[in-house]
Amino acid sequence: MDRFAAVERELRKAAPHLLLDVATEALRERYDVESVELRLADYGMTTLQVVSEAPLAEPVPVHDSPQGRAFGAQEPYVEPFAEPGPATVHLPVSVRGDRLGVLSLTAPRTSCSPDDLAGMQQICEALGHEILVAERDTDLYRLARRATRLTLAAEMQWQLLPGRSVTRPEFSMGAHLEPAYAIFGDNFDWSVSAHHLTLTVTNGMGKGMEAALLTNLVVNSLRNARRAGLDLAGQASLADQAVYAQHRGALYASVLLLRFDLATGEVEAVDAGSPRMWRLRGRGVEPIEFDAQLPLGMFEETEYVTERLAVEPGDRLLIGSDGVYDSASKAGERYGERALARSLSAHRLLPSEQVPLAVLRDLRDHRSAVPLDDDALVVCLDWFGRGSSTDDASA
Repeated sequence: MDRFAAVERELRKAAPHLLLDVATEALRERYDVESVELRLADYGMTTLQVVSEAPLAEPVPVHDSPQGRAFGAQEPYVEPFAEPGPATVHLPVSVRGDRLGVLSLTAPRTSCSPDDLAGMQQICEALGHEILVAERDTDLYRLARRATRLTLAAEMQWQLLPGRSVTRPEFSMGAHLEPAYAIFGDNFDWSVSAHHLTLTVTNGMGKGMEAALLTNLVVNSLRNARRAGLDLAGQASLADQAVYAQHRGALYASVLLLRFDLATGEVEAVDAGSPRMWRLRGRGVEPIEFDAQLPLGMFEETEYVTERLAVEPGDRLLIGSDGVYDSASKAGERYGERALARSLSAHRLLPSEQVPLAVLRDLRDHRSAVPLDDDALVVCLDWFGRGSSTDDASA
């Protein structure tokens, strides 16, 4: 434990661009590692990109690659031994359930025991935490996530996000946006306290920069209201006033606001527009209907009303923007009519962080590979609840 604490201290002291060097040195000292390579998932979650000042290595796919196997399973993966020589090991790099990438290394086979792999994984966890901190001061890690150039609107939207997945004893959640490199109006946000999870899904009106600027205003208004201690309806009202003051009703935003009580599973909701929710309970999928209220900023001083529902352990919730459920096939069938429910059922065994990408892949098949003509956002939440007093204490 003291040896691991020493590695954490060295990572904290390191310059942001030298984190991999520090981790590599620690792995060499403890496990005789010969070579180390860090790859981060790109914004589209399709490739793992090497982290380097001057990248020379080609990206590898998230699917059908040894690195992708470790990334998807979130477990160390040791490649089968084909011939005498060192072993190749791939270790996931993640922070509180947010999957960042994979650390790949070569090491003597004698350094690949379960205890050794667990020790290597601890170093990867420390490295992941420091990468998130280092991103305040360097572009190195954000550059590595780009398989191609982001539009300015997409840059703004990705900067707003809290992450792409999160795990707590009471729930796990994953989300994804498409087109990843040209998104403009859709966004999601969450915040977790000792007692509550607040989740918002936003669909800003317009295209390009206009939509991105509107969504930035909405997300930051909601954060400001939440941090001021306002209840859910108050958060919607404050954001509504901010948008109306700026655009006088010419632009507005659709938002679904949810606040989960982590102890009881009771949920407060304000439905202010187009994002919609489905629930998978057992093997049955059903839409969750709320009373539709006005989008934020459409009229001056709109009053919002909170509704309530309850989630049970084992429930899976899926939230989609109109670019998902309204997207039509060549035959004219909208994805939300039947195909979305089939997709949610088909992927019920996947962890929540993998479901949004799987649903969006099914959406592409539904459209017969026709490119998306609107933003598409999917959020998936698995609810576990608090099953014991131990969970209560840990939160």
